[in-house]
Amino acid sequence: MPLQITGALEDPDLIGLPWDRPLADWPQHHLVDLPRGISRHVVRFARLSGKVYAIKEISERYARREYQLLWDLARLDAPSVEPVAYVTGRDEGLDAALITRHLQFSLPYRAVMSGTLRPDTLTRLLDALAVLLVRLHLTGFYWGDCSLSNTLFRRDAGAFAAYLVDAETGEMHPMISEGQRLADIDVAHTNIFGEMLDLEAGGLLHPSVDPMETAEDIVNRYHRLWGEITQDEIIEEVDWHRVEQRIRRLNLLGFDVAEMMVRRKVGTGRLIVRPKVVDAGHHQRRLLRLTGLDVEENQARRLLNDLDGFRVAKGLRHEDEAIVAHRWLAEVFQPTVDALPPDLRAKLDPAQVFHEILDHRWYLSEEAGGDVGLAAAVKSYIENVLVHKPDERAVLPDEPPEGMAEDGEEETD
Repeated sequence: MPLQITGALEDPDLIGLPWDRPLADWPQHHLVDLPRGISRHVVRFARLSGKVYAIKEISERYARREYQLLWDLARLDAPSVEPVAYVTGRDEGLDAALITRHLQFSLPYRAVMSGTLRPDTLTRLLDALAVLLVRLHLTGFYWGDCSLSNTLFRRDAGAFAAYLVDAETGEMHPMISEGQRLADIDVAHTNIFGEMLDLEAGGLLHPSVDPMETAEDIVNRYHRLWGEITQDEIIEEVDWHRVEQRIRRLNLLGFDVAEMMVRRKVGTGRLIVRPKVVDAGHHQRRLLRLTGLDVEENQARRLLNDLDGFRVAKGLRHEDEAIVAHRWLAEVFQPTVDALPPDLRAKLDPAQVFHEILDHRWYLSEEAGGDVGLAAAVKSYIENVLVHKPDERAVLPDEPPEGMAEDGEEETD
């Protein structure tokens, strides 16, 4: 069977990679070193025409299946890595390969750690993982292998945004069943308990973190979030404000309410209200519509808050929202990003940098007893904070970070 690459072949140079050799033996000049999580497959990263691709060796059956599942998730706008192609017909004895696009500014959970995994960082990772699992379940996707290792994390303002990496064990259904949901949660509990024990054995877990409590914590976080999104609410007719409060809570979590189903409870003056929750991205979509900036949800919320503050400060309350957004983009956001030295712009994505500068301005102003201004905050942030940060667009260590398997992966498991 001749070599065949199936998919959206965006770069013809992919064909020229040494597919006749095991991935583990590829020459270094084809590859780029990036942080990788623990994996049961060999994974490498290739840079072609300025783009980075993750390549995973896997059986032909699973390569086809995972490629299709990732496309299904992409069509539903679910947070997952983007499939590019799969390769079959390699030399005898060689597995097929799945190619995905590298998710810029993303890190496996072990690379998020700076030394010991502290409780506050772990809490934010678990929050992000719970939101990811709920989002996947809302689409009808059964993961089958939920874990921190099978997830990529992007910094999202003060939190993290999580993305599915490995869909190998997944199943797509019109609607997920209660049994599938509970099975996914049970797998997540088992996997995360094992990951915490592994970190503990390696001296990478803060002494205050209990592995079993952490595993139970992800289950509790998931159930609280799922209940907030899906449960009926019984209210008195005069208490409609409670519904508005719930909608606001859902928006803060990043979910939209498309419509409300309201029916009267027989024989009472009460109403039964069920929100129809759609995918996350309430603030993302608003910011994208107004400015064209495509950022994470918490980043979008922070940028919109700054935009709203700009509107008030400039006396533009009655001006069209799109016009205000254009002025904010031209007068505030873009000049701030452009002020960064070119050699430091790959440290973090622009929205995260802007968010951190706003935080830095607040701290400086608190110390000074008054607003120091954006220009002074930018200068101080560059000189005292940004220069010390790692490059998260493409971290290129000479050796894999401590605790990472050589055949581990970031992008596809």
